[in-house]
Amino acid sequence: MSDLPHARTAAAQAVDVLAAAGVRRCYTVPGESFLELTDAMDQHPDFTLVSTRHEGGASFMAEADAKLTGIPAVAAATRGPGAANLAVGVHTAQQDSTPMVVFLGQVESDYLGREAFQEVDLTAFYQPITKWATTVHRADRLAEVTAQAVRVATTGRPGPVAIAVPEDLFGVRTPQLERLPGVGNIPRPTLTTGDRDRLGAWLAAAERPVLIAGGGTRSARESLMALAECYNIGVFTSWRRQDHFPNDHPLYLGHLGLGCPTEIVATLESADAILVVGSRLSEITTQTYRLPEPAPPGGTPAVAQIDIDPDQIGAVTRVWLGAVADADEALSALTEVAPATVPDRDWSRAHTAWLDTTTPPSEVANHAGPGLHPAAVVEHLRHALPAETILASDAGNFAAFVQRGWHFTRPGTQLAPTSGAMGYGVPGAVAAKLCAPDRCVVALAGDGGALMTGQELETAVRFGLPVLTVVFQNGLYGTIAMHQARRLGRTAAVTIGGPLDLAEWARGLGAHATCATTLGELDKAIESARAQTDTPTLIDVRVDPDVISPTANLSELLDGR
Repeated sequence: MSDLPHARTAAAQAVDVLAAAGVRRCYTVPGESFLELTDAMDQHPDFTLVSTRHEGGASFMAEADAKLTGIPAVAAATRGPGAANLAVGVHTAQQDSTPMVVFLGQVESDYLGREAFQEVDLTAFYQPITKWATTVHRADRLAEVTAQAVRVATTGRPGPVAIAVPEDLFGVRTPQLERLPGVGNIPRPTLTTGDRDRLGAWLAAAERPVLIAGGGTRSARESLMALAECYNIGVFTSWRRQDHFPNDHPLYLGHLGLGCPTEIVATLESADAILVVGSRLSEITTQTYRLPEPAPPGGTPAVAQIDIDPDQIGAVTRVWLGAVADADEALSALTEVAPATVPDRDWSRAHTAWLDTTTPPSEVANHAGPGLHPAAVVEHLRHALPAETILASDAGNFAAFVQRGWHFTRPGTQLAPTSGAMGYGVPGAVAAKLCAPDRCVVALAGDGGALMTGQELETAVRFGLPVLTVVFQNGLYGTIAMHQARRLGRTAAVTIGGPLDLAEWARGLGAHATCATTLGELDKAIESARAQTDTPTLIDVRVDPDVISPTANLSELLDGR
C-alpha cells in the first residue's frame, strides 16, 4: 500500500482529523506500541505533545484541558500496564461528562488473542468507563474511526472514547480519505413550545422556586443568570460545579457538596418547585439520593428536569416534566417567556445563610495548632489571589475547606474531579496553565494526593509553567481517618508519615519551594510564587491533623465513639 498515490501513514491521517476538529494537545507517557502516532503529533504544526511522568497524570491533564476549554484533548498510553495506569483519569472524564479521545496502543495484529506481551482486551477493559470503546483492525479505517470518536465524545452528554490500535497499523500508508464523518454544526436540541410554556408558567407561579445547575450549564452561564433574574429564582450548584453561577450573586444559594451545611439543605427542602438543569443528580449532589424529596404517593413531583441525555431524566427522582434539551438553548427559551414583572421573592436570608457558612470563625486565624487551620489557609489564599485564578483541586478532606471557603465569582475557575479521584490537583494545574498561560493557576492538594502525581511538577518545569501548588500536609489520609473514626472508633493504615520535607522534594524536581508554618510565611510564599514567570512553586503548608473537616475534629470523633 506504500506505493498508492497520496498515501500517508494511518497515524498522520488520524492526527489531521484531530487537528481539524480543534484538538490541540496530547498527554502521554510514550510507548513502543504507538510510535508513529506520537511522531505524527510531534511533527504536526497545530499539535502540542506533552510527555508526562505517569499515565495517571496524563489522563488527569487531558481531562482538565477538555473541562476548561470544552474541546477534547487526547490521552495516549501503551497496552496493558500503560492502559491500566491511564484509566483513573478516563473514569474521571466519564463521571464528569468531559470529552476526551483516548488512544491505546495494542499488541501486533498477528499476536492478538494469544496473551502476548502486556496484552489485555482493551475494548472490554475500557467499555465501562467510556461512552464508546473500540478496536481498529484496518489501517485504512483509523482516520474514519478517529472522526467518529470526536463526534461521540462531543455530542449529547460529553464523555471519553477509547480507540485501541494494534501497533503495526499506525505506520501503514493508506490513501487519503476524501470523506470523513464529523461533528460540524449539529443543531442543539431545545425545548418544545409546549414544554417551554408549561415550565415558564410553573416557575412564575411557584412561591419558592429554585434551580440546580449541573455540569451541563458550564457554557450556559449568561443564560442561566438571565433566567434566574427574570424569574427571581434561587440557584444551587451541583457537586464541584461552583463556578457555573457567580457565588456573589444575590440569587446564589450554595453548593450541594459533601458535608453540605444544614442551612443550605434547609433552603432546598423548603422549595416548592425545583428545576434541575444539566445535572445527573449524583449521590453527592442529592445528599445520598435524599434530595429533591420524592412526591407523596399519588402526589405530583415538585421537580422538572432538563438534560441533553435522555437517560438522565427521571433516573434518580420522579419528575413531572422531563425535556431533552441543551442547557443553554433551554434556558434562553425559558427566558423568552418570563413574566413581564419579576416575581416578588426575597432570597436575601438564604443567600446570607450560605455566605455565613463560608466565613470562618474569628478564632480560626489564631488557631493554637499544632499546624495551621485549613480554613485560615484557604482564607489567605482567597484574599491573595485574583478572582480569575483557576483552582485545580485534588480530592481529600482538605478540599472541603476549599469548597466551603472559596468564592467562585468568575467562569472557568474550578477544576475538580466529581469522581473523587486523588492525584488530580497537580496534573490538572499543569494542563490548565498550558491552556490558559495568562491566567493564575493554582493546584491544591493534600499530602496524600500530592505524592501520587506531584512528580508532574517536573513536567511544569520542563514546559516553563509557573503554576503554584499548595499542599495541605497533615500526615494523614484524612478522609478515611474521618470515616474510620466515625464508624469504628479507631483508625488503621491512614498515617502516611511526616512531616515530610515536601519543599526539598519539589526542589529536586526543579521547582521553587518553601515551607509555611505560619500565616505570615504563607503570605510571603504566595507573593514570591506570583512573581515567578517560568518556574513552578510549591508551598508545603503544615496544617493541624486534628482539624479533619469544617465541622469536626478527629480527636472528638474518636472520643465520641
